[in-house]
Amino acid sequence: MIFSAFFSALGQLGDRRFRSTLFKGVGLTILLLFGFYLVFSFGVGWLVGDSVTLPWIGEVTWVDNAISWAAIPLTILLSVFLMVPVASAITSLFLDDVADAVEEKHYPHLPPAEPLSFSEGLRDTLSFLGILIGANLAALVLYLFLSPLAPVIFWVLNGFLLGREYFTLAATRRVGRIEAKALWRRNLLTISAAGALMAVPLTVPLVNLLIPVLGAATFTHIFHRLAR
Repeated sequence: MIFSAFFSALGQLGDRRFRSTLFKGVGLTILLLFGFYLVFSFGVGWLVGDSVTLPWIGEVTWVDNAISWAAIPLTILLSVFLMVPVASAITSLFLDDVADAVEEKHYPHLPPAEPLSFSEGLRDTLSFLGILIGANLAALVLYLFLSPLAPVIFWVLNGFLLGREYFTLAATRRVGRIEAKALWRRNLLTISAAGALMAVPLTVPLVNLLIPVLGAATFTHIFHRLAR
């Protein structure tokens, strides 16, 4: 069932709404990271000022410029680690469109789903982003002590998180939040295994940006098959 759902989602990857969701998520992520660079640079310039007096050196006027330039590699480094979780979280704001596209093509007999409100979607997005980043930062300790098992830990952890997020998203549209969580608990192993399948490509640059869209589509299929 998992592989059938995944290949059904993969076969619809060229759908206009899939592409639109992907571009919006990645585009907003790039803008967010660029905004971080601007805020950091201007913030440093405001705090440091045009000049600063250093012990034994005297007054210098280049410290703020040096820090601003140093912010560029810092932003690039952060983007390597944050691009995927931030893109996943931001893209989840628009995943209703992906689920609608899947259901229109594969489940046309269904009535329209009840979409989440923007405030609910934003709350879920921020919660998912915080959990995703926090859990992966905490897992760094395990990576250090169990380095041979680091890939497995990464796949299991992110598989669990992605499975919960995308399945709950797909199910909530149809059966409400309470029943969606109950359905997730009853099928925890299956959903986590499907999430692990989504987590494996997260380590592949560029391919990992497709995972939010593929995940939403895959778990829409999985929800309907489990609900039956």
